[in-house]
Amino acid sequence: MTLQERIDAFVALGRRIDRLSDAEFEELAFSVENNNSWFTPDHVKLALQGLVTMLDEEKVKSWIGRYDLPAVKKPKSVGVMMAGNIPAVGFHDLMMVLVSGHIAHVKLSSADEVLIKWLVRELVEIAPAFAGQVVMEEMLKAKDAYIATGSDNSARYFNYYFGKYPSVIRKNRTSVAVFDGSETAEDYRELAKDIFQYFGLGCRNVSKVYVREQRQLKDFLTAIEGYNFVFSHHKYLNNYEYNKSIYLINGDEHLDNGFLLCKQSEELVSPVAVLYYETYDDPEKLKELLESQSEKIQCIVSRGRWYPSSVAFGEAQQPAIDDYADHVDTMAFLQRLS
Repeated sequence: MTLQERIDAFVALGRRIDRLSDAEFEELAFSVENNNSWFTPDHVKLALQGLVTMLDEEKVKSWIGRYDLPAVKKPKSVGVMMAGNIPAVGFHDLMMVLVSGHIAHVKLSSADEVLIKWLVRELVEIAPAFAGQVVMEEMLKAKDAYIATGSDNSARYFNYYFGKYPSVIRKNRTSVAVFDGSETAEDYRELAKDIFQYFGLGCRNVSKVYVREQRQLKDFLTAIEGYNFVFSHHKYLNNYEYNKSIYLINGDEHLDNGFLLCKQSEELVSPVAVLYYETYDDPEKLKELLESQSEKIQCIVSRGRWYPSSVAFGEAQQPAIDDYADHVDTMAFLQRLS
């Protein structure tokens, strides 16, 4: 396949997703949720809408135009170890490998195998030549290169086995929000999207906020009462009740609006149903702190993007095609393999 043919296939996949009938979506969403109850129909729809936006023809052309991709005479075998924390989270890596002209040897996460397999089937139906370029495997041995996503613990394992090969190995990351004190109730409701979409399980979900004073948290918790629907999900409810009971037993100071717990902590990654916070006085010292933790932060969100290099409240889970995980340019890595 030529580069243009590969690009056209992914653009066509975006259109195919966009044109899913209600019946087709309901059948797919049922299968996905049946495999992993964290992946609700609303979240499957959100993930698919994100792919439609990412695969827009003009956006894809603008993105790929920044690379000088040579014709691949001898494709490399690239092992792709996929995560499964949110729906279709491994699709971006799969797309990068295939667009670059290499062969993707995929180790699926059992948590996200249904949606990824569906996307691959649809892609192969559009472009049958891809059939031999996507190989599902249980063991990724002796590949030319690796892309692996997991926890800090699994990253050590990946480094041990894959480190001697060209590789991109990702660790735990999370996202944070910074308040400047002028936020409105509407701002808080937008931020709630960044916290509750995918139940906070993604690296682009906000797990911690930096506030000027604790009073802002009370205003925030009041403003987001409309998000109490998360309480109807049994797994989210179990996490809320467990963490609340721990805080009560230990006498830990915390805020609670009935479905979200806010606790002061220097840690970045909070449990499901918990939002960590810290107060700050000096923006420069906060900047130094966040820079020192940059290897653990995927993105920073703020009202109207006032904080440098941040995204706006409500947009954390709307990554562009070039918003690479861990800020490592996956396409540039694959380009070098050629």
